[in-house]
Amino acid sequence: MSGLLSVATGAMTANQAILQTTGNNIANVNTPGYSRQTAVLQTVQGQFTGGGYIGKGVALTTIQRNYDAFLTTQSALASATSAGDTARSDKLTQLEGIFPGGTDGLGAAVSNLLNSFSDVASAPTDLTARTVTLTQVDETASRLRAASQSLDDLQSSTSQEISQNVAAINTLATNIASVNDQIARAQGSGQPPNDLLDQRDQLVRDLNQYVQTSSIAASDGTVGIFIGGSQALVLGTTAAKLSVTSDDFNDPSKTKLALTRSGQSVTLDENTMGGGSVSGLLRFQNTDLTEGRNLLGRLTLAVTTSMNAQQKLGLDLNGNVGGNLFSPTDISNNVSGAVTNTGSGSLTLGISDITKFAASDYEVDFTGSGASTTGTIKRLSDGVITNFSSLPTTIDGLTISGSGSANGGDRFLLKPFSTAAGNLSSQFSTPSALAVSSPISVAAATSNNGSLAVASLKAQTVASTSAAPMDSYSIKFNVVAGVTTYDIVDTTVPPTDPNTPPTGQPYVAGTPITYTPPGLPGFSLSLTGAASDGDTLNIQQNAYANLNGGNATAMMNLRDTPMFDGSALTDGYAGLIAQIGVRSQSATYSANVSSSIAANLETQRTAVSGVNLDEEASKLIQYQQAYQASAKVIQIAQSLFTTLIQTMG
Repeated sequence: MSGLLSVATGAMTANQAILQTTGNNIANVNTPGYSRQTAVLQTVQGQFTGGGYIGKGVALTTIQRNYDAFLTTQSALASATSAGDTARSDKLTQLEGIFPGGTDGLGAAVSNLLNSFSDVASAPTDLTARTVTLTQVDETASRLRAASQSLDDLQSSTSQEISQNVAAINTLATNIASVNDQIARAQGSGQPPNDLLDQRDQLVRDLNQYVQTSSIAASDGTVGIFIGGSQALVLGTTAAKLSVTSDDFNDPSKTKLALTRSGQSVTLDENTMGGGSVSGLLRFQNTDLTEGRNLLGRLTLAVTTSMNAQQKLGLDLNGNVGGNLFSPTDISNNVSGAVTNTGSGSLTLGISDITKFAASDYEVDFTGSGASTTGTIKRLSDGVITNFSSLPTTIDGLTISGSGSANGGDRFLLKPFSTAAGNLSSQFSTPSALAVSSPISVAAATSNNGSLAVASLKAQTVASTSAAPMDSYSIKFNVVAGVTTYDIVDTTVPPTDPNTPPTGQPYVAGTPITYTPPGLPGFSLSLTGAASDGDTLNIQQNAYANLNGGNATAMMNLRDTPMFDGSALTDGYAGLIAQIGVRSQSATYSANVSSSIAANLETQRTAVSGVNLDEEASKLIQYQQAYQASAKVIQIAQSLFTTLIQTMG
């Protein structure tokens, strides 16, 4: 009777464990990271008798966790990639919103400003037309400044988000180290601590939302967590500390991460960090946002510099030489030396040609020391490297000058466009200060017989009304055997031009006739039509009484000046939003693809580890009946035992 009772009691205990495990599964159906558990049963070794082996029932072996290491790892990695792509895509969408199209965009403001000079050119003394232009200058400066401020705000929010994510990473790493300790202590029981293992796996999945990790299991049950390729974030029961630090140039617009363990700090390369929201935010801040700022700075510097220069080539309503339209941007000190530099050298920046600007930062690396100023210039936007053998040198419309003595290995970061729009403002407040009159004029001789017509006339250097007046010149055309040439003759008495003007130059309609004597104002004259032999054009300094809109026309013609990679000035903003739009579209596509992959892998993982309520409900019925049957066996065994006792009595 004791054997039958023992079998029934063991069966009841086993079925009760199964029912309890099933109930635990149902209770944790919505618990993040919970893995479905299964009670594993084993037959108790039977007892040998002369009639064969008699079974002794069932025993509970262990509570097994339904877990697939490969799917769990792949799901975590895919989740990290998705988190990184999504974080970058979200930020790029915000960046794209800073540069709207249509009438609210910067392109419309620049176009409206340049177009406003059309009315001024038609009526140079009309104060209303001048006031409209003045308003457009203020509006353009305001929009450029607002865009720069929005970039600063986006920079600040991104930096703050990175810091918050780093704090979350440190908390998760500490928790993983703590759970590692608990798991190591539980190893002595001989049974797996399923709940602790689930807790650690969930912590690792949470960690991968911020930074991609790799894991290596140790023999004591702990798991090492590594980031940035091979840097240990968690080893056994101790966690390192991740922190935000500056780059080699202390550039406030860029962020690096450093990992500190046992007092030793290692700066992580963001290119080795893989996925995770921190990786996506770092890529956005250090690459995408930098490009957006450089594109805005290039547009600002090109527009304001060209318009300021043209304004200075004209006369205002009072006959004075024009001043700046916009506050000038000083880029000379937009240079940072690396913290590891050992020399005393320094660099300064200047502008040589605004039509050749590239929206990029630059890194200068010196290979020579002392008097040998050899080195390389790396354009950071595309990695193109240019060698130089002396300073000053020019690249992409910029002049790089040096002083002091640099040592080999010294590095400098050049950020020519970083401050262009930040403090931009208009520089004049009265309509009369608008210098729309050309300081020079052209008149055709009455004896001309050709079809020459003036397309444009521009002064080449800063205008002057008294100190260095322009000489008067005549352009005489010669036609011999169908070939037209021209001579430039200084007609001032006495001439102050230190040079002899050119003669016998070939004439091509539409090609500017340009002459700039040293130290004196010069001119650029574009003509259409054909000349007859002996035709003459007379160029002279414009009298104050003859104020015209010549410089306003030249200002308006800046619209078509090749400026941004060969595109016109007014197309610069279209190129800006196109570049950012392509980046945003590509990031959105990547985020959608990686999110889909992550969702599919998580579905596969939960198919193994997740709880199916229908399945668990059927188990409840199945093992409830088994439990009741076991109880019936106990009841029968008790009845038999009672009958036996009564019979024996």
